[in-house]
Amino acid sequence: MLKEVQSQTAVLMAAAEQSVLFTANRPDVVMERGEGMQLWDCDGKRYLDFIGGWAVASLGHSPGVLREALFKQSGELVHASPGFYNKPMIQFSKLMTEISGFDKVFFASSGAEANESAIKLARKHGAVNLNGAYEIITITNGFHGRTLATMSATGKEQWKTLFEPKVPGFRHVPINDLDACFAAISDKTCAIMLELIQGEGGVHEVDAPYLQAIRKACDIYGIMLIFDEVQTGLGRTGKLFASEHYGIKPDVMTLGKGIGGGFPLSAMLTMSKFDLFAPGDQGGTYTGSPLAMAAGLAVVEEILRLQLTENAASVGQYAIGKLNELSQRYPITNVRGKGLLLAFDVPEGTASALAAKCLELGLLINAPKPSIIRLMPPLIAAKTDVDEMLGLLQQALKSATPSQAVSATAIKEDKPA
Repeated sequence: MLKEVQSQTAVLMAAAEQSVLFTANRPDVVMERGEGMQLWDCDGKRYLDFIGGWAVASLGHSPGVLREALFKQSGELVHASPGFYNKPMIQFSKLMTEISGFDKVFFASSGAEANESAIKLARKHGAVNLNGAYEIITITNGFHGRTLATMSATGKEQWKTLFEPKVPGFRHVPINDLDACFAAISDKTCAIMLELIQGEGGVHEVDAPYLQAIRKACDIYGIMLIFDEVQTGLGRTGKLFASEHYGIKPDVMTLGKGIGGGFPLSAMLTMSKFDLFAPGDQGGTYTGSPLAMAAGLAVVEEILRLQLTENAASVGQYAIGKLNELSQRYPITNVRGKGLLLAFDVPEGTASALAAKCLELGLLINAPKPSIIRLMPPLIAAKTDVDEMLGLLQQALKSATPSQAVSATAIKEDKPA
């Protein structure tokens, strides 16, 4: 029976290599099913998931409420075109504006689309209110998506020469460098866009005084302040939105990943004074589709019902304490993060090997940089899951070797440029 299963995996891998466009290094693993904190591949091997579908599986894998919502809505209305309102769209819009404190919401399918929408809105604001200003200041080492505009907004060194020419009008400044940010502001500036915690960049936070000064500058000059909370929003950091840690509200907030619990969904929220788009300025075939709206409504209501924000705060703090204990015996340093968006440093060049060894042992973790390990499990994670993760991580730390680094590229989101 085992040989038959292995043969099935081999057949699937051969088919993938033949027909799936290469965009990422992936291991010879075919995931077949998931439940809660766990995934199983076609060989029947179980994995404890501390990647969480890239911070997407907020309720864990294949949650019942999401399955039920999709089943029910698919029996009523799957798609009506973006030219009409639909009932789940209105219900979900109401919920999102109520819990966020924003007035208006636009729904899309990916975080990049939400950020693209924010970029468009910022430039519309510049055109209407700031004498044609169009430049947007973003942060080095940030990440905003993979459309040409969001790649241009992303301050990622590897992307500087990729897909040239880039979309013009973005100025990158170092994180927490207020002098550099102020120096970049000009009469061409329409917005400042940033992540409060740089996820892909290695879980680095903005400082509170820095953010307060930026908010004040935006108010003085009429510049739009955009918070990219695609990864940090909806409970990930132990607050419903990461901005709550700072007590500072942006003019625009983008959400994605966990908002759909695995269903492709994102959102851009703003205030009424920035309700500036004219018909045709922004849209998309699947924006606000009934099926996506029903999925998002079910997921967000469940996050609130189960108090997963509070769970993320509690379990995340427990994980930080245990990782700090582990650092007394192994080369782990700079344990950091908020809620269930955590990271720690390992010796330079060893992160990929460590992630590869964890994969072999049945633990999924992420190595976004050669010396950084990132953890972003589902928000349902319990302290017992943290204990299991730490046990597997400790085994990997004892045995990881540099020779395993190549296979670990499967755990990295980005193919090296």
